[in-house]
Amino acid sequence: MMRKSIKNMTLSAMFMAIGIVLPFFTGQIPRIGNMLLPMHIPVFLCGLICGWQYGAAVGFILPLLRSSIFGMPVLFPTASAMAFELMTYGFVAGFLYNRSRWQCIVALYRSIVAAMLSGRVVWGIVQIIFMGISGNAFTWKAFAAGAFLNAVPGIVLQLVLLPTVMVALNRTGLVKFRKHQTVQAESTR
Repeated sequence: MMRKSIKNMTLSAMFMAIGIVLPFFTGQIPRIGNMLLPMHIPVFLCGLICGWQYGAAVGFILPLLRSSIFGMPVLFPTASAMAFELMTYGFVAGFLYNRSRWQCIVALYRSIVAAMLSGRVVWGIVQIIFMGISGNAFTWKAFAAGAFLNAVPGIVLQLVLLPTVMVALNRTGLVKFRKHQTVQAESTR
């Protein structure tokens, strides 16, 4: 048990480091960085591989840490809202995937899509609160543009890259898909 905890903490630190460095590849052109969503990928992977606790922690800390070190994204409201959004991604993806009866591509896609939708809803709610605090309005048009329309390339990238990485990790034996789960209730019937 202790060994698994140390492994998960180490992997979480690696995902945190990847999340700090990855935006540099798109950061020179902020519009492209906003579309490709580079910090989301390591948070999803952390939740899927290490579990919801680690995914949620990395998701919450990552944008705040990156903002305090590099000033990007801006701490309020961008990085603060992203902290709740990414925390939701790591939590939902990890929770649903690890609770799936079979860990396979279908369960992976279900977990990712559910996490994407719930994370964007949480981001919208937090933006409404933060914009209200600062005296600005957050409209449905701004929500649709920020959560979905501008993020389409990043969403597509995540839907292609995340399963590809998980399948590659399964093939190498580093992260195994679980074919079936023994259920006590079904075996006693």
